[in-house]
Amino acid sequence: MKYYSLIVLSIIFLACKQSDDTSVTPTTTTSDVDISVIKNKFSGVSVTATVEGDYLVIRSNGIPDHKSPYFAKTDARYEAYNGTNTKFNLNPNSISEQALVFKIPLHPSKASTSAATPLGPIGVSLNGVPFFNQYAGPNQPLTNEINSFDQYLGHPQQTGQYHYHQEPTYLTTKNGKSAFLGLLLDGFPVYGPVENGKAVTNADLDNLHGHSHATAEFPAGIYHYHITDADPYINGTGFYGTSGTVSK
Repeated sequence: MKYYSLIVLSIIFLACKQSDDTSVTPTTTTSDVDISVIKNKFSGVSVTATVEGDYLVIRSNGIPDHKSPYFAKTDARYEAYNGTNTKFNLNPNSISEQALVFKIPLHPSKASTSAATPLGPIGVSLNGVPFFNQYAGPNQPLTNEINSFDQYLGHPQQTGQYHYHQEPTYLTTKNGKSAFLGLLLDGFPVYGPVENGKAVTNADLDNLHGHSHATAEFPAGIYHYHITDADPYINGTGFYGTSGTVSK
C-alpha cells in the first residue's frame, strides 16, 4: 500500500510539473485557430480587414506605404533607387492603384493535399502589398527579375500591381526581423527571417517553407511560414492549408 501511494504521489507531482512547464509543445490543432485576432494589424490608408462570415476579408489598393523609384518623379512618394544592388535596373512599369480583395479562411486548417501557389498574389502583407511566389513566370526563377526590385525589395508588374517576392524590408525595418508580416491565402501567417534571435534558413523549415510552434500572436501554437534570404524566399512547394481567393 505504501509503494502504491508513492507511485500515485509521483504521478501527481509529474503532472503538476508538466502543467507549470511553459516549454511544453502546444496542443492546439490548426482547426482551433481563429486568425481574427490579428485583423487590426492590417490597418492604414491602403488596407482594411473585416470578419465576414467564415473569412477574414482584406481590402487593399495595393499602394505601398513607403517610397519607390516606381512612382512618377513628380509624385511626392518618388524616391530614386538607393539600395545596395549594383545591378539594379528599373523595369518599365509604374505603381498604380488596384482594387484587391483577399478572402482568407478565418479558421485555417491543414489541407489533405498541398496545392501549388499561383502566379500573382499568394497572400498579403500588413501594408496591403501582395506577396508573390518565387517565380518570375511559369517555372522561371527570379534570377534576372531580382535586379528590378527597388530598395524595399518590391516592384510593379505590367498592370502596375506592386508586390514583394522577397523580404519586405520596409516592414522588417519598421517592425523587426522576427515580426508577423502578413498572411498567405490559406490563412497561415508569415513571419520575418529571424526567430529567437537567430536567422532562419531553409534548412530550418519544411518543404512548404514553414513549421509549427507558438508565436507572439498565436501563443497556443500555429503553423506559420518564414521569409528567408534564399529561394524560395516566402513559400515552398505549395500552401499548407486550403487557399482562399483574391479578386483584383
